[in-house]
Amino acid sequence: MSLRLGDIAPDFTQESTEGPINFHEWAGDSWVILFSHPKDFTPVCTTELGEVSRLKPEFDKRNVKAIGLSVDPVEEHVAWAGDIQETQGHGLNFPLLADADRKVSDLYDMIHPNASDSTTVRSVFIIDPVKKVRLTITYPASTGRNFPEILRVIDSLQLTDDYKVATPVNWTDGGDCIIVPSVSNEQAAELFPQGWEEKKPYLRMVKQPNKS
Repeated sequence: MSLRLGDIAPDFTQESTEGPINFHEWAGDSWVILFSHPKDFTPVCTTELGEVSRLKPEFDKRNVKAIGLSVDPVEEHVAWAGDIQETQGHGLNFPLLADADRKVSDLYDMIHPNASDSTTVRSVFIIDPVKKVRLTITYPASTGRNFPEILRVIDSLQLTDDYKVATPVNWTDGGDCIIVPSVSNEQAAELFPQGWEEKKPYLRMVKQPNKS
């Protein structure tokens, strides 16, 4: 069964480059990005794993833990980590699950038979601290993931969880936001005393609340 937004991310225990991981326990009260790779020693994924390692300080300041997955065994992952360090300049600094039995891949519907019946598609899941799935993206094998976009979505999710706003098209941290339609103007006056621009009754633009 495929996971939908708002579903509880399935728990599992699986081997990884950092030893056995019980997923919910490992995640703790952090946000999580879980992303899968078709197999080890693949070129696009090598660049992605290096980039996630490079971005660790950005994930840390957002209280996000990264965890990867490939269907190859731990020994292959460890050997691949050397290539990642050599070619990308950043060593693997987060766990990479060894999903040789496809347990996690099946739980998260990462194997799409029309693409491959044995390797995972390139999925991304953002999971919040209460273990709810908040975002899913599936990329084609030929296209590297856009991690600035993934960070942007995390920023939006964390902002909109805390304030009664939504983020408009192409929003990035610090940009204007939208007051959600469920908030009346009377409520908005209390929540956003700095005021807002009303383009339409349903489209009220306001400065980002945690920046103003």
